Amino acid sequence: MKHILAAIVTVLALGAMFMVYQSDREVNKLEEIQKMIAKTQIKVKLDTGTQLVTQEAPVEKMSNADIEKEQAKKKKELDEKLQALKNKAGNVAAFSVSPLYKQKCSSCHGVNGEGIIGPKLVGLSAETVHKDLTDFKSGKRKNYVMYGLLSKMDESQMQALSDEIGSFEQKLKEQQQ
Repeated sequence: MKHILAAIVTVLALGAMFMVYQSDREVNKLEEIQKMIAKTQIKVKLDTGTQLVTQEAPVEKMSNADIEKEQAKKKKELDEKLQALKNKAGNVAAFSVSPLYKQKCSSCHGVNGEGIIGPKLVGLSAETVHKDLTDFKSGKRKNYVMYGLLSKMDESQMQALSDEIGSFEQKLKEQQQ
């Protein structure tokens, strides 16, 4: 029975590592897309204060108000395109997390604690997370995967992980602003 359970935990751990690898690839894709968008932004230059020059073709004389409207329109279009890309990619990497979180938690709880096969962590306090981790490690709460992940972690790692997870809600709010 123990060997079967060990095999299942091993398969789950391998699956978790694969999911972390996949999520890292998605994060890198999103970063590359953002870099490409930044490179293609249109810069507007004013020549003698009355003429708009873009990368396409010169535009007849325009007032400053017209120029500002054109700039606002272009910015809005780019923002909409970027938002569409973010929506399409999902909330792959709303904020960065530590390597410890990526290694131990992200495969089940999501890149930013939004929950996948494990419960959602966003919104939990650091104290709650630390108590839960301690309960899993001690065996007070039964979960073989959690026990396996926590069994070799020391108290400082568990506290760092708890503090990080406890900050997820604030990081997410800052990211959405």
